[in-house]
Amino acid sequence: MTDSKGSCLCGAVKYTVDGEFDSFYLCHCTYCQKDTGAAHAANLFSREAILTWVSGEDDITTYHLPETRHCKSFCKHCGSSLPTYEVPGVLLVPVGSLDTQITLKPTARIFMASRANARCSPWNASATAANPCSAIPALPAPMRTRRRCWR
Repeated sequence: MTDSKGSCLCGAVKYTVDGEFDSFYLCHCTYCQKDTGAAHAANLFSREAILTWVSGEDDITTYHLPETRHCKSFCKHCGSSLPTYEVPGVLLVPVGSLDTQITLKPTARIFMASRANARCSPWNASATAANPCSAIPALPAPMRTRRRCWR
């Protein structure tokens, strides 16, 4: 069995997952785009793995989108996505919340008809051509005078 560990950004919530993941989906549905603020969600799924909250279980909030099966669990302090049971009996773990490496490669990209680049093709072309960087690059001079969120 595999034991994976994860946490939220602020560290208030920590968890372990004991067991294997069945699938790894990159979901391009509009719900996942809205709740991640990104072009797609990256989620692991398992029917057998056991989720254990190590700390901060009382700091978790879950939002259920009315009239859908879409839900999102997150830390009430920092907003980080956390594991949930979107479908009863199926554990969903946001890949970005894991602190341990996984070897499973994405199984599929789903809901491709609603993918962000279908609506923003100029953005997709420029994103593909963007230079890879290992950190935040130096900002252009006009942006340096604006308030920054990072330190």
